[in-house]
Amino acid sequence: MTVTATGETVDFDTIVAAHRDVLLAHVRGLTRDAHRAEDVVQETWIRAWRHRDRLTEDRGSVRAWLLRVAHNIAVDHHRTRAARPAEVALPEADPTSAPARVDEVIDRVVVDAALDALPEPHRRTVVEVYLADRTAAAAAEALRIPVGTVKSRLHYALRALRDNAPHLTDAA
Repeated sequence: MTVTATGETVDFDTIVAAHRDVLLAHVRGLTRDAHRAEDVVQETWIRAWRHRDRLTEDRGSVRAWLLRVAHNIAVDHHRTRAARPAEVALPEADPTSAPARVDEVIDRVVVDAALDALPEPHRRTVVEVYLADRTAAAAAEALRIPVGTVKSRLHYALRALRDNAPHLTDAA
């Protein structure tokens, strides 16, 4: 209970109970959105609490005051939304980071450059074994060379890659 400047007692719970349904229905009609309507009504009750001294019939209709305040709040909310750009959900990925695809392209460029530095027979052998994912025997058959030659070329190719591009073999 609150005592106003005129000495009247105002029971805020009684005011809320008497006007809650009408106020919510009115604001739903204004906003056409139940969630926004509840926000507007909640803000209306906060303002009513702050101005409890105005909530007496001798100062005018309490319902009219509540409806006018709610109307003003709804208009303010509408204007605020209209003045701001529409809110959009952010993608789950961090927009400031480069996509993983960029890393793949960079890796491919580095590997291609390293392979280009190898002599042709060694490069073809590395491509068959590592990039085509073949065994030494399958690579030997595809290249039409002995298995021992495939193993020897792989040994020297990996040594050259390690010496010329150590960052490629560190992860292996």
